[in-house]
Amino acid sequence: MIVGVPTETLPSERRVALVPELVPKLTKAGLEVLVQPGAGAAAGFSDPSYLERGARLDPEIFQRADILLKVQLPTADEIGRMKEGSTLIGFLQPYTSAAEIRALAARKVTAFSMELMPRITRAQPMDALSAMSTISGYKAVLLAASRLPKFFPLLMTAAGTMTPARVLIIGAGVAGLQAIGTAKRLGAVVEAYDTRPAVKEQVESLGARFVELGLETEDAEDKIGYAKAQSEEFYKQQQQMMSRYVTGADVVITTALVPGRRAPILITAEMVQGMRPGSVIVDLAAEQGGNCALTEPGQEVVRHGVAIVGLTNLPSTVPLHASQMYARTVTNFLMHLLQDGSVHLDMNDELTRGPLVVHQGEILHAAVKARLSPGAKVR
Repeated sequence: MIVGVPTETLPSERRVALVPELVPKLTKAGLEVLVQPGAGAAAGFSDPSYLERGARLDPEIFQRADILLKVQLPTADEIGRMKEGSTLIGFLQPYTSAAEIRALAARKVTAFSMELMPRITRAQPMDALSAMSTISGYKAVLLAASRLPKFFPLLMTAAGTMTPARVLIIGAGVAGLQAIGTAKRLGAVVEAYDTRPAVKEQVESLGARFVELGLETEDAEDKIGYAKAQSEEFYKQQQQMMSRYVTGADVVITTALVPGRRAPILITAEMVQGMRPGSVIVDLAAEQGGNCALTEPGQEVVRHGVAIVGLTNLPSTVPLHASQMYARTVTNFLMHLLQDGSVHLDMNDELTRGPLVVHQGEILHAAVKARLSPGAKVR
């Protein structure tokens, strides 16, 4: 079987779905690896580096590949060129990409969306979303530090003592915990809030103070480990009680996402207005509308003297390591699917069934199917 690795065509995407060091793992499994010329260039991986590891270069990947490895969702044109009955693995944005998902079904492609990987112990080596969240949390702190008009650490100098920056992290998942660790290493005073009481120990182990609002819920995660949406009343109370922590911070980094839904508003316009001029908000939920009411996805804006960073696709800004991490999760998942050199689907295995969106012309994933059904609102 042929594994194809195309060049990503989204203008902001610099990652590649397979790095040279992993090519031998696939060839030893009996697969032939074809890489589109230039596919890894933006991430720092040259065409010769793929050839040295046993891949071949081919300008037309989509028509030849039995298994297609991608980062971003294929375009309508790319889907039209895919081999009928082939397998696709990538970030497919299944809840918001109705036309593309239906086109994949029409093409009888077996499509796996890496965002839907269950958050269970067995799936950790395949958890692409967590891997990319690690990068986002790290980069968020660097963005904040570069825009804040003061130092992060306490500095005692001949010119006087500079007090440390106060950083508030909202959401202590993978991205939030990485942001906490990075901010602490830069010397900031860090506080963190999460609706799940269970993460308090993790937050404190990184040296941050856990903010307790008295609103924590036992029902903050779904059965496969992803965040669940809360009621409007819950978010309203959360905003009111969080206000003093937001307005007291120099930097706020928000990470709250609910799969398939608009990100909850945690920071209101009034809260931004109450922050000190020069403060910074980095909104890691910008791709889903943002946790701040004033976030403009893909943009950096200043409102009431506060810099609000709503940049999207932060992992692509660290393309070398992001590609390495993503490629490892995708390769691990592909190896899980392989049996005697071919893709084998065990529908009783939640690692196979969980991320499977389309197979044999049908949309199989229940939540995606519900979202894309006639009359359902797709945002």
